[in-house]
Amino acid sequence: MSKRSPITTHILDVSAGKPAANVSCKLEKQNAQLHWEKIGEGVTNSDGRIENLLSTPLLKGVYRLEFLTKPYFEQRKLTSFYPAVTVHFEVTSPDEHYHVPLLLSPYGYSTYRGS
Repeated sequence: MSKRSPITTHILDVSAGKPAANVSCKLEKQNAQLHWEKIGEGVTNSDGRIENLLSTPLLKGVYRLEFLTKPYFEQRKLTSFYPAVTVHFEVTSPDEHYHVPLLLSPYGYSTYRGS
């Protein structure tokens, strides 16, 4: 069994009352020159989760998750105000697990640090 990624995410579609499956997501880390480097990617499963985003050790720094939400809503034949949602967060303790959930609807979203 493989070790769980130190960064995980899941998406709950609050407008549908269920997980958002088949949403593409990429994980990037800001480098010393303040440029973004892709370090992981995935697609949400039927439970709206991506648990294998990062296979390398976690380092201190600023990260971002970009969720491509437009195709998800188009598949549901809905219009969405946000074609993508980007969440920036800072890792200060690399030995901890970082779970970054996204609560999503066609015209709004929120996020928080989960467990």
